[in-house]
Amino acid sequence: MSRMPESSVSTKLVIGNWKMHGGLRSNEVLLNALVDGMKSMPPGLKVGVCVPFPYLAQANALLAGSRVEWGVQDLSSHHEGAYTGEVSAVMAADFGTRYAIVGHSERREYHREGAILVAEKAERALEAGLTPIVCVGETAEEREYAFTERVLSAQLSAVLDRLSVEQAASMVLAYEPVWAIGSGTSAGVDDVRDVHAFLRGQLAAKGEAVGRIPVLYGGSLKPENAAALFAVPNVDGGLVGGASLSADKFLPICEAGAGQWALG
Repeated sequence: MSRMPESSVSTKLVIGNWKMHGGLRSNEVLLNALVDGMKSMPPGLKVGVCVPFPYLAQANALLAGSRVEWGVQDLSSHHEGAYTGEVSAVMAADFGTRYAIVGHSERREYHREGAILVAEKAERALEAGLTPIVCVGETAEEREYAFTERVLSAQLSAVLDRLSVEQAASMVLAYEPVWAIGSGTSAGVDDVRDVHAFLRGQLAAKGEAVGRIPVLYGGSLKPENAAALFAVPNVDGGLVGGASLSADKFLPICEAGAGQWALG
């Protein structure tokens, strides 16, 4: 894979994806612990949690004014209308939402979301003032047949082709190898370095500013491997799944990001 210069992003970004987990009481305990934990973190670290839609109001109430931002795990590709059960970007924005995950592998697999639909969702998020976290990643079979670059390029190109340079420069990209998600095994440091360098090159081809957006790693990211993965060139933080459900696991991952920021 081709190599690109290292990222110029100076702030590490760590986002928790709760997926379909949570409850009012357990959420309160977790969010309060994150707020307290972030008070001692250095300034070169940004942290957020993407919660299920029913808990947006709770996240807004408990996190407002803190260093922890919040987001959603999906959005409708429509502005409004007769789309029962869907939630628009504008609705999410009403709750002070900062981030919106789009194109997560679970949405692509379980709900058959294609590249064009993901691009439309990213556009809706940006129009509402949200920061889309666009997920890309290959399956184990695609990796086995050396299709990683082809798959990632197709997923990312659909988004970049739809967005203007200005819009694309306001998004976040997350590489989540599908074969690593929830497996307990993350991608190796060499694989992550090569893939992130490839993605950086794809972004830079859209424009200089786009080439500088944060590129996160996700896929069985945990306290034990966070420091090593965050030290990889072009890894600007992480998208954390299961480990984000526990302050005892999530905060050490955030600390690893803060440590890499301090090393500069």
